[in-house]
Amino acid sequence: MSFKCNLRFFLKSVFLTVSLSSISSLSASASSADIKKTVSSPWWKEAIFYEIYIRSFNDSDGDGVGDLNGITNKLDYLKSLGVDAVLLTPHYASPNIDSGYDVSDYRNVMKEYGSLSDFDRLIAEMKKRDMRLMIDIVVNHTSDQHPWFVESSKSKDNYYRDFYIWREGKEEAPPTTDKSSFGGSMWELSRKTGQYYFHTFSKHQPDLNWCNENVKQAVYRDIKFWLDKGVAGLRFDAIADFVKPYDTVDQFRKYKSETVEKVVDPKVHAYVKELNKKVFSGRDIATAAEVWRTPSEEVSLFTDPKRKELNFAFIFDAIFVGRKSVWEAKPWSLIDLKSAIGHVDKITGKNGWSAFFLTNHDNARQISHFGNDTPEWRNVSAKALATLNLTQRATPFIYQGDEIGMTNSSFPDINSFDDVQLKGYWTDLVDTRKVDAEYFMKNARMTNRDNSRTPFQWSPEHNAGFSTGTPWFKVNDNYKEINVSSQIDDPKSVYNYYKSLIAIRKSSPALIHGKYRDLDPGNVKVYAYTRSLKDEKYLVLINMSESNVRYLIPKNIKLKKIIIQNLDNPDFSESHVSLKPWQASIYKI
Repeated sequence: MSFKCNLRFFLKSVFLTVSLSSISSLSASASSADIKKTVSSPWWKEAIFYEIYIRSFNDSDGDGVGDLNGITNKLDYLKSLGVDAVLLTPHYASPNIDSGYDVSDYRNVMKEYGSLSDFDRLIAEMKKRDMRLMIDIVVNHTSDQHPWFVESSKSKDNYYRDFYIWREGKEEAPPTTDKSSFGGSMWELSRKTGQYYFHTFSKHQPDLNWCNENVKQAVYRDIKFWLDKGVAGLRFDAIADFVKPYDTVDQFRKYKSETVEKVVDPKVHAYVKELNKKVFSGRDIATAAEVWRTPSEEVSLFTDPKRKELNFAFIFDAIFVGRKSVWEAKPWSLIDLKSAIGHVDKITGKNGWSAFFLTNHDNARQISHFGNDTPEWRNVSAKALATLNLTQRATPFIYQGDEIGMTNSSFPDINSFDDVQLKGYWTDLVDTRKVDAEYFMKNARMTNRDNSRTPFQWSPEHNAGFSTGTPWFKVNDNYKEINVSSQIDDPKSVYNYYKSLIAIRKSSPALIHGKYRDLDPGNVKVYAYTRSLKDEKYLVLINMSESNVRYLIPKNIKLKKIIIQNLDNPDFSESHVSLKPWQASIYKI
């Protein structure tokens, strides 16, 4: 090859009742002297983001697949909730082997999702509502159907050959014996040229060679194409994977045994700095890194403003609590969750920033993982998790359906899943009898990302109001009980609790920028923390158990009033608060 890198690569393959008087007093005080907007704060720190998995959000044309026009048609719903910005999962042209994360044309829209004119209409309608759009930038790899890879595969001397990573095998075997993140070898043999190409994920997703200057320039042009259309945010998928460990078996094994495994290759940061300079410069946009492969201690290198890389990061410490591996669950405690959240707050530091999320398109539903999705506790625990999500020192990301308490779905067997990643693990682990099939399925039902990809539940009508056609994926059986129509006019619904919380956060600088302090990290039932900024201080209490708890208030804290709570239980004094199961309360102190 004409381009080589000295490599380090990290592979570490994780109303309830609103007090009307409290909300009225908060609204009145929002314009008063003691609660003021932080003028110098960038918009993305104060925004409420909402992530949309396009295929499952809203189908406008009856083909059973969600689309861009379906999103446009629901913008008023999002605006009413209090959403300021929308994050889309990949919208590009794609054969859709991996939910659009296998891009075949960076400058076009997946046909099932619509057209470029539909995208332009979405942007225009969002601007009318003072909303912004963030898109997913998938440039660690492409689809094997992308024209670059089609050309690259033709011959060893093709211009596009070095757009990807090709290596000779070793003794009629792949260059290394290690596995991809989707199971199977990291390498796929191309019989036409007799060489192997590298893929971090599926064999249908060959990795780009970021050491090639022509690759970088092509990527820059494609990103600018969307920014020029009015896109205001970029989420960089798998950004720490841009540098690969692909030279030889010996070097790779040496690499894995060294402490360098704990560090992101400096070349990754050099690439991001160049992106900042040549693509982001002069634009008022939000840029974010997905860093689930990155050691958390390294995150500040991406997000420190002085380094001129990215604005904030999606850090997975909290979301991976209770996960042993991608597909396997493990027991967890509230102490584990508090520790993970506190660690993220610490590593983002005074200058850094992060996104806060308890689920996304790649994980199980938050209420089924961190809450209790049984009929008895579903609504109250959904509100408790909403309180947690919207009171962190980070930009909150609400995943579609969280605002109505959508839960995990049912999957009777492996064939009922759609996820290419899960099926890869099934092949590697179950088909080879390394893991028992029943054990695998038990875990997959709890952890798999297909849980979050079932069609959105708009109404109790046919197909949950998602589509007039046959949905691409089975609708959750509980759509008649959990849907927007039954909640939007109910003041005690999960939806309206989210709406109230969003309004409170937006009017309270301390809940956005204030210092976070965990008051009781060893408590196994109650999550107690403060958020404080100058004279504005709040205490958040969340009972994350099915038990009544009498919680003692620290002597240096005086409760002034309840701002919001998910249960009608105003029982508190100077010394203690009586918390019902899953009760969440915010107090002014």
